[in-house]
Amino acid sequence: MKKKFITVMLAAALAGTLAGCSGELSNDYVTVKQYKGLEVPQPTPAEEVTDDQVEQVIQSNLAAYAQTEEVTDRAAEMGDIVNIDYTGYLDGTAFDGGSAEGADLELGSNSFIGATDDYKGFEEQIAGHQTGDEFDITVQFPDPYDRNPDMSGAVADFHIVLNSISQQVTPELTDEWVKEISDESETVDEYREEIRSQIEENTEASIESELESSVQSALMDNVEIKKYPEDRVEELTQQMTDYYTQLAGMYGLELGEFVETYMQMSEDDFNAQIDESVRQGVALEEALKLIAEKRHLEPTDEEYEEGMAEYAEQAGYDDVDEYTEQVGEDELKAAVLRDKVTDYLVDNCIQVEQTDTAE
Repeated sequence: MKKKFITVMLAAALAGTLAGCSGELSNDYVTVKQYKGLEVPQPTPAEEVTDDQVEQVIQSNLAAYAQTEEVTDRAAEMGDIVNIDYTGYLDGTAFDGGSAEGADLELGSNSFIGATDDYKGFEEQIAGHQTGDEFDITVQFPDPYDRNPDMSGAVADFHIVLNSISQQVTPELTDEWVKEISDESETVDEYREEIRSQIEENTEASIESELESSVQSALMDNVEIKKYPEDRVEELTQQMTDYYTQLAGMYGLELGEFVETYMQMSEDDFNAQIDESVRQGVALEEALKLIAEKRHLEPTDEEYEEGMAEYAEQAGYDDVDEYTEQVGEDELKAAVLRDKVTDYLVDNCIQVEQTDTAE
């Protein structure tokens, strides 16, 4: 079954806007000059799924079910997770930001100070110690040290208390494990075929998504924008702004701080990009609605219900009504209509094989 995805903010539809035989169609907002026979690049055909790809996915799935087990019969090794208290000293004086209690650290993750020509790294000096050990290590901060330029190249001592050692234990691939985690397979061989099918389906969905994005882009190349429904622009702008504001809040930041720190742009540039993205998305929405009206492609009540149920399932909701209330019925219906018209455009497009023009 073709997989379609929707988010609360209709981000996929807006992102898609960044990315023959037909008369013109027009309404108050747009004029569609062509919508049938749109030329689009032919997607690269899917390659046969290899055994190595299947095994990589299986190993990743096994790792996802790994259990953390405490180690009590040996010293810490690289790859273990240790819980430590530590205090850092410069010339015998504890320095700000150099202390913590109950910190979890995976040895070998390079999360802490690494080795230099003269000193071993923080993590490798913990390896070899037992639970309950107290010991001192000496490290040298890198030069330059971006997190705190004042510490660049400094040599520091750390007093370490090793509270516990644990390791990640990955389950073995057995029929019993397969029965526990799969709804379709009962044996290892069946599970491998299940994973192979999943990869094939995901690849096909990716190809379909690429083609849909291309045909929407080609459509917009044939759309003249007269004006925008400003109420819709304001609605989607507010949705996207609220989304990023909530995301910033998860980092404990105001929106402006989040945009500058994590998106590497000014708030003015961010707002300008939001406005451009929303307006292109609204223009696409109007063009698709116009095509749906003129070609009688409006989904039936049954198609709306089926589409909304599919969106809810993909979002992990068992209750369609709950998901509809969360996202909004109008937004979901707009997405169902968008998908149906896009399918029509794909069915009526011309896929042009791409050639290598490099000499």
